[in-house]
Amino acid sequence: MKKLALAGLLAVGLMGCSSEEPQVLNLYNWSEYMPQEVLDRFTEETGIPVVYTTYDSNEAMYAKLKLLDDSAAYDLAVPSTYYVSKMRQEDLLMPIDRSKIEGFDNLDPELTNLDIDPDNQYSVPYLWGTTGLAVDTADIAGESVNAWEDLWDERFEGRVMLTNDMREVFHVGLRVLGYSGNSTDPEEIEAAYEKLSELMPSVRTFNSDAPRMPYLEGETDVGMIWNGEAVMGKEVMPSLEYVYPEEGIIAWLDSFVIPKNAKNPEAAHKFISFVLQPEISALISEEIGYATPNLAARDLLPDEVANNRASYPTATDMINAEFQTDIGEEALQVYAKYWEMLKSGQ
Repeated sequence: MKKLALAGLLAVGLMGCSSEEPQVLNLYNWSEYMPQEVLDRFTEETGIPVVYTTYDSNEAMYAKLKLLDDSAAYDLAVPSTYYVSKMRQEDLLMPIDRSKIEGFDNLDPELTNLDIDPDNQYSVPYLWGTTGLAVDTADIAGESVNAWEDLWDERFEGRVMLTNDMREVFHVGLRVLGYSGNSTDPEEIEAAYEKLSELMPSVRTFNSDAPRMPYLEGETDVGMIWNGEAVMGKEVMPSLEYVYPEEGIIAWLDSFVIPKNAKNPEAAHKFISFVLQPEISALISEEIGYATPNLAARDLLPDEVANNRASYPTATDMINAEFQTDIGEEALQVYAKYWEMLKSGQ
């Protein structure tokens, strides 16, 4: 039934429509990162059907948006922190028309007007979260896992999972060595590569589609995970714990952006406004486990969600936390070279 429904939506988009008729909203987003209920309610309220397409990394999203011509453009995408800056500087985004958006004032001022997009001219925060350690406490014996460095413990050989995200994985290697996860120093990046190469015999899989699944399926016992995935995973497997590593958590902010060649920016603005409604933002946070930047929505959350440390970290949890920043194209190419070597076993 889902395939038939999707085919119907695609058909609507391909047929086109007059300027007076509702158009399809083509949303490009991370896997499992928008409740179906939200999409359905948006369509019911506006008459605009949503075609939802997914990616599993910022690199994949960025590459596709650069390559797509106008006939296959997306209307809305959700890049992470530093990619907003990168895409803005490369003139890949359409400015946000604040007059067409309601609810922006509900957003946490600590998560707006950041260096990645001053005055939020091109982006609107959607969700924020952290990447930390996942530990299946039922399968791990011995000392507890409290640090990124613990992943190198020989008892975890063949049982470690890493996200399929270049910057996140190198962030771990850099922090274990005492460097910033945003290092642009080629020598530090190379040192992180060498350190991560030592970990590779323990790595069972890379997963950014649904990072909780290797743990739930018994494939891995320890490794990286996004906090919302940990929340969803724990609902099925209570022994799955989310741990804030001693070296510091990876923090990120995902935002709505409108690609420059979007065919339906009006629908994109309507969708952003829809999600900014406190009730909708609260629904999203409660269902998929990530923190909403919408302060009015937080007031609507049940206590078990608002007080869940995995979703909403304490000030202590955020000590040594680092938001990933735009490191520039030159440094990015250095990372990409070593990432390819790491994954190919060189």
